[in-house]
Amino acid sequence: MPRERQDYMRKQKGGRALLRLLALYIGIMALCLLTGCKAAGDSQEKVRDLEFSVAGEMDVPEELKKLISEKQSQPFKLTYSDDKNLYIAVGYGVQPTGGYSISVNELYLTDNSIVINTELKGPQKGENPGNEQSFPYIVIRTEYLEQPVVFQ
Repeated sequence: MPRERQDYMRKQKGGRALLRLLALYIGIMALCLLTGCKAAGDSQEKVRDLEFSVAGEMDVPEELKKLISEKQSQPFKLTYSDDKNLYIAVGYGVQPTGGYSISVNELYLTDNSIVINTELKGPQKGENPGNEQSFPYIVIRTEYLEQPVVFQ
């Protein structure tokens, strides 16, 4: 076989090997993206429920009250802590009438966060909510923990 033909075949084999290697690399990267490669410990799996109470007006720290009054016209999510308690505040902004309530569907601890899920409920049928705007919000108090809060 002529030498030029041998060189040409050798180059083709090298090119095919490079293409195979590139295809393998792309396949591995696609698999990582499709499976959602996560860092270990990035789980939202519940470790335990957290006990909490709804903080009344007199139980909310003054600094947190001030923040709420500044932000109440827009939806907000705040956390505040002192030496003993963690306060989580969720507001739903301005509503056209009164009669709204907020329920806490879940509050639990994961390996690396605190998860809270709240829901705004409108006025009940047959209830007279009035004509004035309202600014529904809730402040809950739970044990002091250093994990970040994830609002759902």
